[in-house]
Amino acid sequence: MSKPFDMELFLAGVLTGSHVTRQRHLRQARIIQAEISEHWQWQTPWAWQRKHVVWFLEHRLDRNSQATRYYYLLTARLLARRLKRSWEFKL
Repeated sequence: MSKPFDMELFLAGVLTGSHVTRQRHLRQARIIQAEISEHWQWQTPWAWQRKHVVWFLEHRLDRNSQATRYYYLLTARLLARRLKRSWEFKL
């Protein structure tokens, strides 16, 4: 039996800021992971490509406010930093 992916442990090295900010990034990263997992069946960020995160930002957040999309963009940048990828995202 395999353990579920631990997003908190994955992001531990790149999370900074207040407790509330870190919790927001973790919550949003888990939501991104769940959506990508449901749509493409990629369980962990190690398997993701840039297109998966762009799909989430463009299609799953299209009805959210500009502020919400901005905060998810910050979380996506944290994920890219943790993966050591040079992905760039536009708002």
